Amino acid sequence: MENAGLAMGPQAGQKPARMGWMDVNVRSRRFLLGGLSAVALAPHVVDARPRRHPKAAPAGEGAAAMAAPAGSPAATPIGPVDTIARWACIVDFNTGATLLEKAADERMPPSSLTKMMTAYIVFGMLKAGRLSLEQSLPVSEKAWRMQGSKMFVPLGQSIAVSELIEGMLIQSGNDACIVLAEGIAGSEEQFVALMNDEAPKIGLTGSHFENCTGWPADNHYMTARDVANLAVHIIRDYPQYYHFFSATDYTFNKIHQGNRNVLVDKGLADGLKTGHTDAGGFGLCASSDRGGNRIVMAINGTASSNDRAHEGERLLAWAFANFENATLFKAGAVVDHAPVWMGTQARVPLVATRDITLTLPHGWQNRSHIGVDFQSPVIAPVRAGQVLGQLVLSNPGMQDIRLDLVAGTSVEKLGIVGRSLTRLGFPQAKPS
Repeated sequence: MENAGLAMGPQAGQKPARMGWMDVNVRSRRFLLGGLSAVALAPHVVDARPRRHPKAAPAGEGAAAMAAPAGSPAATPIGPVDTIARWACIVDFNTGATLLEKAADERMPPSSLTKMMTAYIVFGMLKAGRLSLEQSLPVSEKAWRMQGSKMFVPLGQSIAVSELIEGMLIQSGNDACIVLAEGIAGSEEQFVALMNDEAPKIGLTGSHFENCTGWPADNHYMTARDVANLAVHIIRDYPQYYHFFSATDYTFNKIHQGNRNVLVDKGLADGLKTGHTDAGGFGLCASSDRGGNRIVMAINGTASSNDRAHEGERLLAWAFANFENATLFKAGAVVDHAPVWMGTQARVPLVATRDITLTLPHGWQNRSHIGVDFQSPVIAPVRAGQVLGQLVLSNPGMQDIRLDLVAGTSVEKLGIVGRSLTRLGFPQAKPS
């Protein structure tokens, strides 16, 4: 096992370096770490029991949904999966793990998925107090004349911000976007500048906007990964406004329209957005929380709204059926002990700096091994918080997952007498 850059050459009087590696039989939960028993660890360290998801499809439906359609494969941690989507990215909201990706970093026409970024800017203004939900914004002729999907704002009137947000996100109203953009920034062009300024700040490195609606335009693009990342930021940064994505229908100006996101309408997702242009095909971004596990999915480039709905439902079911989150160790938990050379203590605890929660394939307990990778012995002095090794999780078919472990306590260097005695073969201090 590679030492991850922690190796140090032997010095005079130093014991030969070795690689510390403690295998853990996860299946039987025989944790051989720090001398703690499985009985003591199991209730607090591992929470990987299969969960029943309240909105999961019945067994018959699930089997049908898992049947892969014809299409080129997407990459996943458990092997290729076919999808008819041209672009796709599925991530776990809590851990950030990528569960599926297909051309996820390729520029694509985002169509009305753009409105998610427009909403992000609007939500930021609301949170900052620069805008209020009760505030009314005037409808310009440009907004009134805007084509494509509309909430049908009346020319010359003023509309409440809350209604404009609903019209933008539920009815996908291009006219609502223009009213919001002009009301916030003075013009759509200035609002788009805000979008392009904010995008890289939240990690949208593959996006550039020419308008706030998703209307086809040269140099207007996003990536599927950016769409998924934006959805994560919306849910995490502005949870108080996320409910705007969840309504199944909305009526404005006596015109009733349903949410174009079929997964929301069917109760399989609790938000986000759909989109369509000739160049980009039919796209969908959706998020669903089942039993505390939240999945975010972005797909684009399907051939029809029906294909978009069916593929979105199938891939969402696939993600929940194949992955779960497991908390392996809590922050501050002692994972192992490393021997210390020339220290006032013979060993130093290796601890986790944070809760170690990973997204892993269902049934990982039967296939995985957890190990601790460190240079042995550690040379005193040691400072609390010093990175000394890594927790390594190995799972067949997956790349090893490595997470830093740090010293749980400080260990001072022995004085000259103690060092001399140690070199003469006298035992070091016992661990306190």
